[in-house]
Amino acid sequence: MNAAVPIWEKLAASTRPLVPGLAAALLAVVVSLVIHTAVPMLPAMTVAVVLGIAAVNLPGSASLCAGPWRAGLNFAGKHFMRVGIIFLGLKLSLGDILHLGWRTVALVVAVVMLSFAGTYALGKLFKLEGDTPLLIATGFSICGASAIGAMAAVRGTKHSDTVLPVALVTLCGTLAIGVLPLLMHPLGLTPLAFGQWVGAGVHDVGQVVATAQTAGSVALSAAIIIKLTRVVLLAPIVGVAGAFERRRLTTAANRAQGVGADTLTERKSPPIVPVFVIGFLAMIALRTLGWLPAGAIEIGSVAQDVFLGAALFGLGSSVRISALLRTGARATIMALCAWALIATLAFGAVHLMSA
Repeated sequence: MNAAVPIWEKLAASTRPLVPGLAAALLAVVVSLVIHTAVPMLPAMTVAVVLGIAAVNLPGSASLCAGPWRAGLNFAGKHFMRVGIIFLGLKLSLGDILHLGWRTVALVVAVVMLSFAGTYALGKLFKLEGDTPLLIATGFSICGASAIGAMAAVRGTKHSDTVLPVALVTLCGTLAIGVLPLLMHPLGLTPLAFGQWVGAGVHDVGQVVATAQTAGSVALSAAIIIKLTRVVLLAPIVGVAGAFERRRLTTAANRAQGVGADTLTERKSPPIVPVFVIGFLAMIALRTLGWLPAGAIEIGSVAQDVFLGAALFGLGSSVRISALLRTGARATIMALCAWALIATLAFGAVHLMSA
């Protein structure tokens, strides 16, 4: 009995530093949801990122983000993101996707693959460092910050290296909310075609909803179904990345000599399919099979908002505007080019869908 006391004390000591930051992140989620309720045009997840950026750049809260909140905010940005991705699976039903027809599904997959390849190539062309081109390509082509978090987990990317990709996907997604509705009539798009365009070309689920709802319920329904079809591709793309990462580490260990080989061998290879991606797929299966009551799906939706919102606030709280202006100009131009590329690919796919 006494032997258990030090364990609990150790657990309490390790979790105590996380409490202030986690409390701040959860409070930010509440504020984000209130703002979204008052102004539906503003996605709650986008608001959460913006609140995080504001918190770390305003004089009063900047010291808190760098000090007592930091441990909890980093924990939320890493671990809450993975839990939120699991609950994201509850939004997906394979029946809705199959109802689109093989041609539409094939075109959506083609847009994702071409967007991923094109954005990654742009990242390399602009000479972005490390995993930044891969993370931006994943976020822009699939489902925004959630996809960036999933890919970073598989690649073992440092938390600090996800900050710029998340900031860019938030920037471009927010631009889409304001710009794309203005182009609907000049481009001669019907509400259905506009919704398809938004679903195929806008990054985050919340940004898709905010953009498509400006054209009515038909546009919104089409946008959500096509967007969620893109989200399903998160699992295979992350799985392929995990396989390549394992192969890279194995090859590096085999080529290394002496101490270097021991060091590489000790590093644990990432699983081909991470546990949280398996959870994501399990949630899709439960939703598709209809085994969950409507109440459970609603609870899952709230849980997704809470965990992803807290994670995005944590990631946003690492974005210092001064540093972003110094180091992120080239990446910002690249992201805007990628945004234009994806919008163009999506626009072409919409015309093929109706042909």
